[in-house]
Amino acid sequence: MKLRFAPSPTGMLHVGNARLAIANALFARHHGGKFQLRIDDTDTERSKESHAEAIRTDLSWLGITWDETFRQTERLDRYARAIAKLKATGRLYPCFESEYELAAKREIQIRQRRPPIYDRAMLKLTAQQRAQAEANGKVPYWRFQLSERVVRWQDQVMGECQVKLPSLSDPVLVRTDGTVLYTLASVVDDMETGITHIIRGEDHVTNTGVQIDIAEALGAKPDHFNFAHLPLLLDENGGKLSKRFDAMSLRTLRTDGMEPEALVAYLARLGSSDDPVLLPFEEQARVYNISHVSRSAARFNIQQLLSLNHKFLGQQPYETVREHLPAGSSEEFWLAIRGNIELLSEARHWFNVVYEDIIPPVQEPEQTAFLHQAATFLPDEPWDVSTWKTWTATLKEKTGLSGKALFLPLRLALTGEEHGPELKDLLPLMGRKRALARLLAGAEN
Repeated sequence: MKLRFAPSPTGMLHVGNARLAIANALFARHHGGKFQLRIDDTDTERSKESHAEAIRTDLSWLGITWDETFRQTERLDRYARAIAKLKATGRLYPCFESEYELAAKREIQIRQRRPPIYDRAMLKLTAQQRAQAEANGKVPYWRFQLSERVVRWQDQVMGECQVKLPSLSDPVLVRTDGTVLYTLASVVDDMETGITHIIRGEDHVTNTGVQIDIAEALGAKPDHFNFAHLPLLLDENGGKLSKRFDAMSLRTLRTDGMEPEALVAYLARLGSSDDPVLLPFEEQARVYNISHVSRSAARFNIQQLLSLNHKFLGQQPYETVREHLPAGSSEEFWLAIRGNIELLSEARHWFNVVYEDIIPPVQEPEQTAFLHQAATFLPDEPWDVSTWKTWTATLKEKTGLSGKALFLPLRLALTGEEHGPELKDLLPLMGRKRALARLLAGAEN
């Protein structure tokens, strides 16, 4: 068994294609198969080395490793052989229409209420007509003549799938400059490198029918490949995720403090009835089951992902996050805040709250009077986790306040926030001098 992930280095990986990378890698590891990283860089104008390197970095961050890797530009000779074979068998034929001519044909077909598919006019060219076109300076591009059949396969997610080839236009496989398009290059790579299973998005279903036809024209046997098409991701409102979240790159998520274990756990189970489980990648592979994925579109919910990330961070010991915390962060600081952050980057905020200057919000007169009293009864150091309980018990006795009326003004004055980590843990870290200054500042507002 062998699977592959084949990104184009024309942009950054985002949650949509990360889901496909994760599915292919988990499926391969679950079955003890191999996993291939293929860089589809035949679009030389848009492909960038920086993007290729970023893809490798992002996949490694997710915990994905690969058994082999290559670039399509390293295999141009293999595509040339396939092109020659298809030309020799008559399945690849030259076309000379311009985009303007094709657009005019489509417009006529639409006006006549006919499907706007290519009419195969170029198949009728005689050798003399072709020679005349080339003599006039026209350079052909090449289309693949699709079979007159319905391609069927049993999809591991979608079930019975079929593509009616006569309802499609013959695809262009070779440009006028001789460069090969993805549709052919991908088939050649999958056949020659021994790919057995292909997991990709539902938007490729039609393309799968076309590529099965091309593969068989190149000598592949029926059912050479096994396919699984994952339903498209939608946003929380049911819109296309790609339209809204293309900017949600893995690099951005990583910079913001998203943990790879949380992202893998979320994307691996998204679209199934299984709850995400926080596990190392290899453990995640052992329990992965693609048959649990629903045929219905899945909705990507950033709050669910953040909640999972929050859960993961709450389980992490100090040593695993130490190098990612603000300089000077202690284990006591981390243990105090870890249950109150969704992203690791939020640790900076709480570091500032504990150790730097803050501007507390303005409170009502009755609260400012209470803060004066609170400052008066602030215990002397040394402080520990029992200081908060001792202090607030005294204030409750002296002022008669309790509940929110007692605790909220203190929290606002000391942290500037209505919610957050337990003050019994934060107070010893702040120290008496800083806490007193904030109480007095709040009392003066």
